[in-house]
Amino acid sequence: MALCRTGSVAQHRQVTTFEIPDVRPVHRIGYGAMQLAGPGVLGPPTDPARAEAVLRRAVELGVDHIDTADFYGPWTVNELIAKALRPYPGDLLLATKIGAYRDREGAWLPLSHPDALKSQVHDNLRRLGRDVLDLVYLRHVADRPGIELADQLGALVELRDQGLVRGIGLSHVTAEQFEQAQRLTSIAAVQNAYNLLDRGSADLLERTARLGVAFVPFFPLGSGFVADSGVRDDQVVRSIAQRRGARPAQVSLAWLLRRSPNVLAIPGTSSIEHLEINVSADRVDLSDEDVAELDALVAEGTAAEQAR
Repeated sequence: MALCRTGSVAQHRQVTTFEIPDVRPVHRIGYGAMQLAGPGVLGPPTDPARAEAVLRRAVELGVDHIDTADFYGPWTVNELIAKALRPYPGDLLLATKIGAYRDREGAWLPLSHPDALKSQVHDNLRRLGRDVLDLVYLRHVADRPGIELADQLGALVELRDQGLVRGIGLSHVTAEQFEQAQRLTSIAAVQNAYNLLDRGSADLLERTARLGVAFVPFFPLGSGFVADSGVRDDQVVRSIAQRRGARPAQVSLAWLLRRSPNVLAIPGTSSIEHLEINVSADRVDLSDEDVAELDALVAEGTAAEQAR
């Protein structure tokens, strides 16, 4: 499967869903729930009712892929999702991540032992109120002496064989780690940072596209921890948005969807207004010239940095 960098917009816009291997087809714009927690992704939201309303509105808009994790809050976001959306729509895919935890200061720390991974899966099942998790990402790959990737994936395969997990994914991994995992079991999805200005995982995107594995960029509009991450405020993005009668966030997401049919965007927000803007990004018609300008942003940025 080749990357969709060129070709007519009409051809691209026909691809509105993607079937995640071992799981099910989903719309290519979903929702990332991390921002529903309190500041620093710690504690409950300042307005729980608004957070629940965002989740319900997402489902009303046709979102059928919500990305979460038990360590958002921790626990807060999964409990919000269960409160707002149960009983769940039959076509709703909930993806979660394991392999990390938060300490009392809020630091993100790896948790890699196979028994701990199994416990995290059961914790996610309980807090989400699910009998099976549609998609589980391993967040940290074999970061501890004596623990191999085969041990970690073996724990997830065991749970998949028990019917508690449908698809196994990887998050924050290298292309080499992905290839190693592929030799051990079937991988349904990869979730790495990737957006207009951060293309460090381009090689991994290419590899997943060839294999038909879902590629789910986190921070699709830039870092959730940096107020001005540059993606939406870039002058090229803003100029194209003005030409297309769109918002900069929509242009950024539309560019991601043009990269390859296996890209699934999960922009996050705690605002219903921003949610509605993001979900409609697949209606933005980017021309090949628009895409070429956006493709050139990283090369131009690199040259500018070298000139300083």
